[in-house]
Amino acid sequence: MDAADSPAPAAPMRRLAFVVTEDWFFASHFLPMARAAVAMGLSVAVVTRVREHRAAIEATGARVVALEAERSSLNPMAAGYAAGQLAAILKALNPDIVHCIALRGILVGGTAAAMANIPARVYALTGLGLIGARGDAAGRLARTALRHLIRGPLASKRTRFLFENPDDAAALGLDPADTAVTIVGGAGVDPDAFVPAPLPPHPPLRVAIVARMLWSKGIDVAVEAVRLARAQGAAVELALHGAPDASNRRAIPEATLRDWSRDGVAWLGPTRDAAAAFASAHVGCLPSRGGEGLPRTLLEAAACGRALVTTDVPGCRALVRDGVEGLVVPPDDAPALAAALVRLARDPALVAGLGAAARRRVVEDGFSEAAVSAAVSGLYRELLGS
Repeated sequence: MDAADSPAPAAPMRRLAFVVTEDWFFASHFLPMARAAVAMGLSVAVVTRVREHRAAIEATGARVVALEAERSSLNPMAAGYAAGQLAAILKALNPDIVHCIALRGILVGGTAAAMANIPARVYALTGLGLIGARGDAAGRLARTALRHLIRGPLASKRTRFLFENPDDAAALGLDPADTAVTIVGGAGVDPDAFVPAPLPPHPPLRVAIVARMLWSKGIDVAVEAVRLARAQGAAVELALHGAPDASNRRAIPEATLRDWSRDGVAWLGPTRDAAAAFASAHVGCLPSRGGEGLPRTLLEAAACGRALVTTDVPGCRALVRDGVEGLVVPPDDAPALAAALVRLARDPALVAGLGAAARRRVVEDGFSEAAVSAAVSGLYRELLGS
C-alpha cells in the first residue's frame, strides 16, 4: 500500500473527569450526564469516595476512581490533603475537562485542577445551602469569600459555571446571561420513568416528603404544619420517606423521627421507588430552610403530576411558581405551611390543576434529563473546541 493511501491515525480519545464527594450523590443525580458524555465519545472517569454505587456508575461506561475525602469535614488541612491526593489522580488521568460537582467538589477539585494544570473546568454548583439563604453578616461574609475564591484563584479563562438556579449565580456575583454561565433544570428528571398515576381518594389530603431527613430540609416544620392543619379540622396526612444522612451534621435523629410518627405523620424510612411514594400522595412537599440547587424530589413529584408545596428559597422557587405548579410559603413558617395545606385539603380541583401544571413544567420548560444532558454536552463541546 502506498504511504499516501495509508489511513490517517485515529485521533486520541478526549477525556473527562467528574469530581464529586460521594458516589451515592453522583448515582442519584448525575448518571445521565455520564451517559451523555460517553455517547459523545469521551473517556469518562468519576473520582469520588466509593461506597455502594460503583456498579451503577460503571454501568454508564464511566470508570470509577476512588478518593477518600470526608464530606462533612470543614478542616482546611483535611481539604488541603484531599486536594493534594486529587491533584495526583488528575495528573495520572490527564483529562481534557474536569467537571467539579457541588461546593466542596468545586473547592477541592478546583484546587486540584489548578495544581494539575488542567485549565478546562466546569464548576457545577448544586446549591449554597444555608450559606445562600442566610441574610446576616456571617452569611454575607461567607458568600463574599466564596465569590472571590471560586471566581479568583480557582478560576481559569476556560472555567465555565453551571448553576441550577439564577439565585446562586447572582450570589457569586455572576450574571446568569454571561457566556461563562449556564443555567440548567437541576439534574433533570426522566418524564418517562416518572409518570402521573391516578390521584388517591380525597380526603384525606396525602402529603409526601421524599428526601434525606435533615433539619435543613424543614422536616420538623412540615410535621408541625400538619399538626396545625389537623387542629383546624383539615384532613391531612404526612408521609416521610427518607433516612438521616449519617455524615451530615444536620441529620435528624431516628428517635426523633419515630417520635413524630403519630397524629397523621408517618416516617416510613428510605425508599428506592420515589414514583410509588408520590403515586400514593396528592402533594409533593419540600419546606426547605436553605438554598437548594434545584431539588430532585420536587422534579420527581412534578413529573408524577403532583401539586407542589415548598418554600421561597433559591432552587425551590426556580421550579415552583406560586399558584401555578404549587404553593410557595416563607421558610421556617409552620403556620403559613399549615394554611397552604388547609387550602389544598379543601379544594381537590386546585390540587389536580396544580399537579397537571407541574407535569407540563417538567416536560416543556427544560427540566427533563434530556434537556439538561443536551445543555451540558454543548458545554463540553465548547470547551473541547476552544
